Amino acid sequence: MLGQAPPTYRLLDHFQDGISRSFHGAAAMISAEIWAECVFIGMALILAIPIGLFVLECFWAVLWGRSPRSTSSAIDDSTLAVLVPAHNEALGIRQTLENLLTQLQPGDRLVVVADNCSDDTAAIAQATGATVIERVDASRRGKGYALDFGIRFLDRHPPDIVVIVDADCRVETGALTHIARQSLTQKRPVQAVYLLEQPAQPQPKDAISALAFMVKNLVRPLGLRQLGMPCLLTGTGMAFPWEIIRSMPLASGNIVEDMQLSLDLAIAGYPPQLCPSARIWGALPQQSQAATSQRTRWEHGHLATIQTQVPRLLQEAWQQKRVDLLVLGLDLAIPPLAMLVLIWLSLTLLAAIALPLTGAYRGLSLLVLEGIGISLAIGVAWATFCRTQVPFQNLLAIPLYMLWKIPLYFKFLVQPQTKWVRTERDRVDSSEK
Repeated sequence: MLGQAPPTYRLLDHFQDGISRSFHGAAAMISAEIWAECVFIGMALILAIPIGLFVLECFWAVLWGRSPRSTSSAIDDSTLAVLVPAHNEALGIRQTLENLLTQLQPGDRLVVVADNCSDDTAAIAQATGATVIERVDASRRGKGYALDFGIRFLDRHPPDIVVIVDADCRVETGALTHIARQSLTQKRPVQAVYLLEQPAQPQPKDAISALAFMVKNLVRPLGLRQLGMPCLLTGTGMAFPWEIIRSMPLASGNIVEDMQLSLDLAIAGYPPQLCPSARIWGALPQQSQAATSQRTRWEHGHLATIQTQVPRLLQEAWQQKRVDLLVLGLDLAIPPLAMLVLIWLSLTLLAAIALPLTGAYRGLSLLVLEGIGISLAIGVAWATFCRTQVPFQNLLAIPLYMLWKIPLYFKFLVQPQTKWVRTERDRVDSSEK
């Protein structure tokens, strides 16, 4: 018929259409594979920043080895005040204060802030010989308010150095002198090594928790110190020159006031420094509910601080041209260890499942290398610093420990803790004094 293409031409058109569709289909498939590869490589590279710094800190600490434990003499004619914030600490504060009093020199002061207490904390503290000041303000609760109240009390007769110790801690002999002397000579805040003792009848979860705490409070800060970098304050065993601490904003209900104070000090030009030879010991709660409450406050506060303060630190590092603020910001951005491992594990499993469909082996390879790095860093940290406290067989409980943490992290997404809540204390056996 007139105007109709011959059959041969129509077959040729169909053939060309088929070739075109096949080409476009193959191109779309290649594009999907390239896109998937780029996504997994991008996620692996982003995760490489916190993992890389974590691994560097751990290995640098191991190169330093175990920290020196030498004794130290008194701090000459300088005056020292130990400030102990306490809220309903009647069960254990006597032990803490008696331990501190044995380490004070003539002229030193021990001041207890009995903050909104409804028990015998003030009377017990006064009976030991400590100076006790009471604060009552139900609308402004939290450790930050208690510290501010204590600093304003000390302002009447200022000391040269202020040391802050929690009411439920055991201070090793010589630790006060070590951190006070270092703070005095360096003219900067100093943090002792704060570690946790396991309960009398520990569960495997307790051992892993103590390991994670040691990595956070000893291994990583020690690695930063060896790199010439500052560390974060950990809430107890902190020494400050008077002229520095008196000028800092302390009165707040921040649930991780020590972490926030670290950042404020660093930005102001007084970055905290670790004192490896000083040890402060706290206790892991025996009660499961108390342990969960304590961890929720610490880790929700840490995650919230990452969101608000990492951008601030990076901006200040750029404006002040300071590498130490950059490193401190990146260190702060490292999430809690269990969460870091869970994030890595989730991405690695996702990349492995998608591999047959996408062929994205480069991203998976990077993630596997990061996992090897994390494993080696934790392994050498355990072998160097924690092998006696955490037997090897307890390491098998790490998966259970991470499962225990999942509800805590999920709660942060739906209902993050924002108010300070005191951790319930275990009863102290008087026969152990």
